[in-house]
Amino acid sequence: MKALSPEFTAHLASGATRLCWCWRIARRDGVVMGFTDHDKTLTFDGTTYEAASGFTASDIKDGLGLAVDNLEVSGALSSATLTDADLAAGRYDDARVEIHRVNWNDTSQRVLMRSGSIGEVRRSGTSFAAELRGLAHYLQQPKGRLLQLTCDADLGDARCKVDLSSPAYCGTGTVVSAASARRFTVSGLGSFASGFFARGLLTFTSGASDGLKIEVKSHAKLAGADAIELWTDAEGIPAAGDHFIVTAGCDKRVETCKARFANVINFRGFPSMPGNKFLTQVGRRS
Repeated sequence: MKALSPEFTAHLASGATRLCWCWRIARRDGVVMGFTDHDKTLTFDGTTYEAASGFTASDIKDGLGLAVDNLEVSGALSSATLTDADLAAGRYDDARVEIHRVNWNDTSQRVLMRSGSIGEVRRSGTSFAAELRGLAHYLQQPKGRLLQLTCDADLGDARCKVDLSSPAYCGTGTVVSAASARRFTVSGLGSFASGFFARGLLTFTSGASDGLKIEVKSHAKLAGADAIELWTDAEGIPAAGDHFIVTAGCDKRVETCKARFANVINFRGFPSMPGNKFLTQVGRRS
């Protein structure tokens, strides 16, 4: 049961309500923004809720138990703070969302209806639709460690301990030409072997995508240059002369850990674990 202030309770019982929806979005990069379906901008708790943002929402459904409760918010990309480029770059992935029901005439009269995170985002032309997942969603994610052949650490984290700032594992380059927003030819990586940066992380340090970090899908050698393909689009097609930093990738195999990083002592997999063939083979008398 939600606790309402006496003033808000009286307002709801009056029969002539002045209610609107307000959405507060906090991205993982620290950016916080607010939107409302009211025709005037509202402010409370240090957040300004932009009016006429084009947001609409499906019904909010609450259920007993730990099943994930979802709803969908859709709208037009009409806000100066909500851009197609940010959606495409994944900057709203897993952003925290609060949904308030507010008396627009007195914003102190309000109630938090739902909190959760943004899941799947679909875009079509100048519109978008975002799935909002309830907090029970986090209970469905695996916790703890898995017994598996491959390493379950992230390259460069506290468990892996590889220093990705070392020149041996980090390169700086410049875009020479681009075929699309995720495929381009670069210079500056000539000292690294083909595939060295596959599964690595590329960070743009100039241009339209300055500051954007995207995982590398593939890295190949060309005549006098290198070809990079990203998993997701940059913010527009990278321009010749755009600079970036890229760090090594890891396929989580013990062979790669030994040959590329000399870091087997910190390998977090179980390479000697018997496979399915061992488990299913028929026992024989010796």
